[in-house]
Amino acid sequence: MTVTQPDVTVIIGAYDAMPYLVECLASVEAQTIDHTRIEVIAVDDGSTDGTGACLEEFAGRADMPVTVIRQDNSGGPSGPRNVGLGKAAGRYVFFLDADDRLGPEALERMVAMADRNGTDVVLGRVEGINRKPPQSMWGQTLERTDVWSSNIKFTLSAQKLFRRDLLDRHGMRFDESLWTGEDALFTMEAYLRADGVSLIDDYTCYYLVGREDGKHVTKSGSYTLRFDSARALMNLVAEMVPAGPRRDMLMVRPFLVTLLPQFGPRYLRDSEEVRRHKLELAKPLMDAYWTDEVACRLRVDERLRLHLVAEERPELLADVLEFLRAKKQAAALLEKRGRRVYLAYPHFRDAAAGIPDSVYLAEPREARAFPGYREGGLDFFVRRALRKARRMLPARDVRPTAVA
Repeated sequence: MTVTQPDVTVIIGAYDAMPYLVECLASVEAQTIDHTRIEVIAVDDGSTDGTGACLEEFAGRADMPVTVIRQDNSGGPSGPRNVGLGKAAGRYVFFLDADDRLGPEALERMVAMADRNGTDVVLGRVEGINRKPPQSMWGQTLERTDVWSSNIKFTLSAQKLFRRDLLDRHGMRFDESLWTGEDALFTMEAYLRADGVSLIDDYTCYYLVGREDGKHVTKSGSYTLRFDSARALMNLVAEMVPAGPRRDMLMVRPFLVTLLPQFGPRYLRDSEEVRRHKLELAKPLMDAYWTDEVACRLRVDERLRLHLVAEERPELLADVLEFLRAKKQAAALLEKRGRRVYLAYPHFRDAAAGIPDSVYLAEPREARAFPGYREGGLDFFVRRALRKARRMLPARDVRPTAVA
């Protein structure tokens, strides 16, 4: 008897996924692609809530091949995904989280897109349900693109279609030593190795579901795990991309998405010990990968915070965070000369702080978001910005010089 290779293997790693798993599996059953072209490999990672029984029941009634593997808890999503990859027979694999679900035409559209263009990775549009989805990469369907000419670097979750030959050829597996960010490492490597990436924008392929019990894996874990994730992704990019503008372009993602939140509002609530530890963890990453090219791709408040992290200036960083927490940014426009616009966040032209003016230099697009960009003259900007700055900080900390 001839066994036909399935087009796509759907890999579901599940841990205590009830009741979300019910709709997840229903979305697989509802796929419009011929069910003889699908196989499902579901890994119950030591669940205690009936997840395993639900998977077994599904396997018993589904009209597609379903393999259920039950194992002791591995502690994270990497282990189950790797087990599924080791068993996959499809030309493509799709990683489906057990609390999310697929749009009915998702697999049919993604497989057709990859076959039509010969691309190795396909992104399907994502919609959030009680959870914010990635956004900056959408806008149009792209038959063929790459990580350099699109914003796909800002969606590094594993919920994409991957050509299995690409993964096998390079021995790609999820890093089981990481407790968070393992999917970012895997997906970035796939982007860099892929012979093209496709993006489906005109159909919602994936529904990202926010759990009401708050147990989604990305919301849990110590802050040290975030630094582990940032370090692993930065090191991967450095290994695969030579130093220069292209590497810097990709480094924006771990700096902005993984590292910067550790120096956001939560930093003000951290103990002095945790603040010191965060700076210690950040230092080797800043020393190795923080460049002017990375900095210039960020907004002023982002650049300023990371500059202060790089310079190990926790007191000044706290001032900036207090300023941002008070939502005073709208009053920060200080100087506009032609295309040059400086935003007067704390310590702008403070001689004691010694922060270069370039850190405060905004691109016109960013500056246009500030009401003062088209209001009044330069003197108006200066007076308003200085008044706001003096109210925000102790007098001894605010010593801006006159604007030339």
